[in-house]
Amino acid sequence: MQALWLIFDDLAGKGITLLILLKYVYYVTIMTTPQAIPIAILLSSIMTLGNLSENYEFAAVKSAGISLQRLLLPLFSIVVLFSFVNLYFLNYAFPWAVLKQKNLYSNIKKQKPALALVEGTFNTDIPGYIIKFDDKYGAEENKLKNVLIYQTKGHSGTINTITAKDGTITSEEGSKYMSLFLEDGFYYEEHWHRGSKKKERQRMPFSKTHFDRYTVNIDISSFNADNLENERFNNSRDMLSFEQLNVFSDSLKITFDEYIINKANTLNDRVKATELYAKPDSIRSDNIKMPILSNYDTKNQVQVLESAVNSITRSLDNIKSSERQYKGKQKQLNLIDTESHRRIALAFSALLLFLIGAPLGSLIRKGGFGLPMVLAIIIYMGYHFLSTFAGNMAETSTINNRLGGWLSTIIMLPFGIYLTYRATKDKGVINIDPYFERIKKYFSRFFK
Repeated sequence: MQALWLIFDDLAGKGITLLILLKYVYYVTIMTTPQAIPIAILLSSIMTLGNLSENYEFAAVKSAGISLQRLLLPLFSIVVLFSFVNLYFLNYAFPWAVLKQKNLYSNIKKQKPALALVEGTFNTDIPGYIIKFDDKYGAEENKLKNVLIYQTKGHSGTINTITAKDGTITSEEGSKYMSLFLEDGFYYEEHWHRGSKKKERQRMPFSKTHFDRYTVNIDISSFNADNLENERFNNSRDMLSFEQLNVFSDSLKITFDEYIINKANTLNDRVKATELYAKPDSIRSDNIKMPILSNYDTKNQVQVLESAVNSITRSLDNIKSSERQYKGKQKQLNLIDTESHRRIALAFSALLLFLIGAPLGSLIRKGGFGLPMVLAIIIYMGYHFLSTFAGNMAETSTINNRLGGWLSTIIMLPFGIYLTYRATKDKGVINIDPYFERIKKYFSRFFK
């Protein structure tokens, strides 16, 4: 439901046809199905076993000599079947739906450039412009508050800055221009060209102009997408099958290893580590050890030390500048490696949640839709939180990729085994009837 609300908030009433909206909803529905299956099995298992226990049918089954394991075996077989179906779904249908949904949304934004502008962020979808604003409002959501625009001026490389308190977006159907009418703002312009040195730029003139009204005509011809089914994005990890993830991971590992080797060789060449290691740190003169610096006079010693300090400083600066790039490559590799384990764990989470829900339903002895729904939401929120937490840890290399995909299962599996044991022995975890009786007794004073 959250996905649907976000869809209609972004697309409804923006000139998008009903057929395109339904197609978009269809893709999103397929994307949410793998998460819906486990929580549906969890809720239905709690409700079913809770109804059997509440109506004493479960006691009748036990009195006939049928154990809990024998009773749950057919249901367990169905859940196993659902898990493999979900695994097949995650390998084929889910990547296809993500591919279609993301490309469709991107192509819709190409035809409706105003949709590409998101409040509170720097929008870079329009070539040559970086646009930011605090709020988008109005009947057509084409009015902007506190607009900031960075405009790249041709091949000169200069950046003009425009600020305004208010703005309005207008775009006619089929036009290759989008007009942005600004009110009460400033226009800042720098007069330097690409290739100018820093000192030259500081001496260049700078213009600042206040305006009451100013119109910016933005060329959006590149946004016109004739076919909404064009697939320009196809390499996101969500769009890949298991086989493609393995191939992509191997390719990234080769690139990552080459990057590390090149950086190491560059650092080695810069500090000449091999030569320093090969040379002795002292020389012999008349069988007496003397430091290398003692071979130079004071002036040359200062020059040698300054050169060494500068070399070390440059090497440290190079390492710091490469740190972000290194972390980005490592993060991308971790995300790809974790994705396969995450999908397999999600597919078979139906088994885990059934192992928790079925005995829990027999223990609480409450059917219906109220309490089982509350318990199902709490349990699934715990599973989802652990899964997200482990994925974030694997992304930053805090834990390995396998553990990042399976940590939630490892933590919650003992809980399911414990509940199954208690249900088999017919030992309740906690008797909640007294608490419900107190609540009923309290409210009975107000409702007779």
